[in-house]
Amino acid sequence: MSHNLFLRNVRPMAGPATNVLIENSRIAAMGLDLAAPADIPSEDGKGHLLLPGLVEAHTHLDKSLLGLPWYKNEVGPKLLDKIDNERLNKRRLNMDPYTQSFRQTVQSSRLGTTHIRSHVDVDTDHGMWGVEGIMKMRAECHEIIDVEIVAFPQSGLLRRPGTLELMHEAMKLGSEVVGGLDPCAIDRDPKGHLDAVFGLCQTYGKALDIHLHEPGEMGAFSFDLIMERTRALGMQGKVTVSHAFCLGWPDRDLVDPLIEQIAELDIAIMTTGPASRPAPPIRRLIAAGIRVCSGSDGIRDTWGPYGNGDMLERAMFVALRNNCRRDDEMRLAFDVVTSGGAKVMELPDYGIGIGCQADLLLVPGEAVADAIVSRSPFRRVIKRGKIVARDGASIASAP
Repeated sequence: MSHNLFLRNVRPMAGPATNVLIENSRIAAMGLDLAAPADIPSEDGKGHLLLPGLVEAHTHLDKSLLGLPWYKNEVGPKLLDKIDNERLNKRRLNMDPYTQSFRQTVQSSRLGTTHIRSHVDVDTDHGMWGVEGIMKMRAECHEIIDVEIVAFPQSGLLRRPGTLELMHEAMKLGSEVVGGLDPCAIDRDPKGHLDAVFGLCQTYGKALDIHLHEPGEMGAFSFDLIMERTRALGMQGKVTVSHAFCLGWPDRDLVDPLIEQIAELDIAIMTTGPASRPAPPIRRLIAAGIRVCSGSDGIRDTWGPYGNGDMLERAMFVALRNNCRRDDEMRLAFDVVTSGGAKVMELPDYGIGIGCQADLLLVPGEAVADAIVSRSPFRRVIKRGKIVARDGASIASAP
């Protein structure tokens, strides 16, 4: 269903005040002299910033503990400890993917997110439980947000026989992206793992988004293999590497050649701006022409108690991690959680311009940097031309 709306006195990207006419869910006209049509709802923007909808380009909707009792975290330090603990406790903790994803989606939407890319676990313990739950949720939440599913072999692809067959099933069900994970550190078979995930991409004509937590030289080795297959299979522009901690390694002789090849192959990078790990340097990546996006990763899950789905806060984390202080540097961090994510997810007609889909955020502030650091709770979220959240209250109710 399409919607019409007239916005008065808004400041697109902190520019001069103007009026915006939305017709059939798209921005139809902009101008200070525009008058509100009599038959279209009108909203006073109060001089607030008009921003493009925020893009949550990396999260795990099936894993959140939002709305559940406090989880006492006593999990061991290794990555596999966290992976195995979560898989073994999902049902015990009542982590129903439909319910938990619904709660996180409403939370994200009311804070200004209009698009989500979610990695959803596929494993031999739970089969399609996660994928089917998220698909049911996104069908019911389509009015407030768009959700893209990455079929994700969180527990490993080759170390748990039967997972590859389930990945095929997840793709046949309608997952939009193939996921992968640490070819060396988790499956301990980089060739086998990458042959499998790139094979899935070729079979179903889908893009790849692979988690790469591996540090230093191990991560650089896996990255080389990813780039080798991207080039050989003609998948330029269709691969995202999430986390990519190895790009934050201090050895420029290791990292700079990787950045050069990443740019050449149009491989996208997702960074959360992590506090405890090396982080990809967004300024160097963007200067090289690389698409960079961001996401909350896990929100209040068995891995950690943090996260609230606020992508303006995530922009702050990315800015802090990259020592962004000037307004133009803060704008780079904002672009990472908006247009960067849109480019990675290949969202058509995204942005603030004539003809763009009206997925927008109204928030008080003097500048884009002000919106990031102040993070006012008084936000109005517009999805396809309809106001779907106002001052923290969503039109959708989570179970």
